[in-house]
Amino acid sequence: MKAQLNARDTVQTADLEVARRVLKVEAEALETLARSLDHRFVEAIDRLAAVEGRVVVTGMGKSGHIARKITATLASTGTPAQFVHPGEASHGDLGMITAADAVIALSNSGNTLELSDIITYAKRFAIPLIAITAKTESALAEAATVPLIPPAAPEACPMGLAPTTSTTMMLALGDALAVALMERRGFSTSDFQLLHPGGAIGKRLLRVSDLMHDGKALPLCTADTVMSEAILIMTECRFGCIGIVDENRRLLGIITDGDLRRHMDQSLLTCKAGDIMTASPHTIRANALAAEAVALMNTSQPPFLCVFVVDEAGPADQPVGILHMHDCLRAGLA
Repeated sequence: MKAQLNARDTVQTADLEVARRVLKVEAEALETLARSLDHRFVEAIDRLAAVEGRVVVTGMGKSGHIARKITATLASTGTPAQFVHPGEASHGDLGMITAADAVIALSNSGNTLELSDIITYAKRFAIPLIAITAKTESALAEAATVPLIPPAAPEACPMGLAPTTSTTMMLALGDALAVALMERRGFSTSDFQLLHPGGAIGKRLLRVSDLMHDGKALPLCTADTVMSEAILIMTECRFGCIGIVDENRRLLGIITDGDLRRHMDQSLLTCKAGDIMTASPHTIRANALAAEAVALMNTSQPPFLCVFVVDEAGPADQPVGILHMHDCLRAGLA
């Protein structure tokens, strides 16, 4: 039994050493790639940023898998993109590529036979061709409008054959292109949310304005409103609070269920709202991320369940909505 445990420990140690070696080799290659970037990368961004159509990404085999991921990253960060399989391109899918597009072609060797028709097509119609290839003296690099040549680096597999380091550098270079294009275009979190309405990213990018209640749903009254009427408004709106505003609709204070309990006596119903309210309540901007509202409500002392929303475009103290913690919970934010 002890011998079996020792053998297992030996295997596990060897596995971890392999994993660390692979990651170290690839990390060093990425460091070298970062240092090697020059004016050609900037020229590639210039070409891609000027495209009126789509960025068509293509590659064969493992390069094709990387090309698909780069396509998805470009599309999700504001650069319209499409993957075209080089084999299918030769049988009619060249029609997916127009003169308004640009092509990013991936091939480690640069001499992938299946890419020849796409290369010829791009040259014929003066379509910008960005090449990502390890070989400077290759058909792809020589035909490219802008060749991006990752530096020489050993593959991480012990035989030096399986595409590992080379595909990692291709993928990272594609990410660099996508993010550089994203920042040059000023792609914002609002743009990002528009393209990611579902999943965890979409939830994190929800705005307060997406979840708040407005219009007649707002529980508001003036400071002179008697509490008997204020309580009716609170009950009707069902937020457990009411905002107190002046004649210019500026928010002066708030009355919560807790305030009612603290002031509970026989005179409560005849008191004025201004006498019961808590002055200068927390507010949040309509354009703020809903996650900010959750943090505000959770971290305040004491925590609270509702916050009034103000519009940056208007007076800073005029409420335009109200957000309840339950709205955030239903949206999956907390």
